Amino acid sequence: MSLGFSVEDLLPSARVSGPLRMGLVKLAENAWLDPQPDLAARKAGFDAHPESVMVLPEAEAGISELAELLGVDGGLEACARSVWEDLCVMVQDAPGEPFRLGAGAVAFPTDWRLSEKMGKPVHQVHEPIHGYADKLASPVDKFMDGLQSFNIFGRTNAFVVASDDMRYMPEVSPAERFAHVTAENAGETLFARCEREALRRLPKSRAIVFTIGIYRTPLGMLSDEGVARIAQSVEGFMDGELERRAGPHYAPALLGYAAGRARAQAA
Repeated sequence: MSLGFSVEDLLPSARVSGPLRMGLVKLAENAWLDPQPDLAARKAGFDAHPESVMVLPEAEAGISELAELLGVDGGLEACARSVWEDLCVMVQDAPGEPFRLGAGAVAFPTDWRLSEKMGKPVHQVHEPIHGYADKLASPVDKFMDGLQSFNIFGRTNAFVVASDDMRYMPEVSPAERFAHVTAENAGETLFARCEREALRRLPKSRAIVFTIGIYRTPLGMLSDEGVARIAQSVEGFMDGELERRAGPHYAPALLGYAAGRARAQAA
């Protein structure tokens, strides 16, 4: 299974039930980055939020190599303005040591701040994710340490949000965020938001480039199959994950909307 470049194409690969897992698939070279980037949106994002780019000295070699790979004359921000994906450069102090976030150009974050993650090892970057330390920290570190430069791997996440903003940084409580959402209007007020992530090791610097492409669409624009799949997450997530995602605040509306779509399909 490969990963497409839309919510509809990404949802079949997104985890909507069961325990945390990496869920990686191998990507071809031509499936690494979105072939049709909206560079105007990227420019607007970085212009409005200059704090979206941060670089530590130890990431400079990796950034130079990435710029060469992309054919870009400039640093990390120039690279990130030339593609659809946000770019993070992970560095390793020595073979076998955990990778750390050495640089990032993140115009479209999904409820996280680059300044709070810089310099931290991968397991600390993921601390807010319930169960990551127990279930994924060690496998992820092992995978990244062994990643070879001739391979590219991808995965995807899916979220339910009440905004189609590219930069999703909610400033109000979940209760306020979803107060207007009902089963009747969920098709227009709830959005599926997918992160299309990829990892690629650079052969010279040995840094890892972690890319994040954001795709979102209102539930009403999804197929019946897409709606049914995203609705699975209400009962499929475990160990407090639904609560971390604010699920209790949108679950009744999502399930009601999905049930309505299923009835219409059966009629």
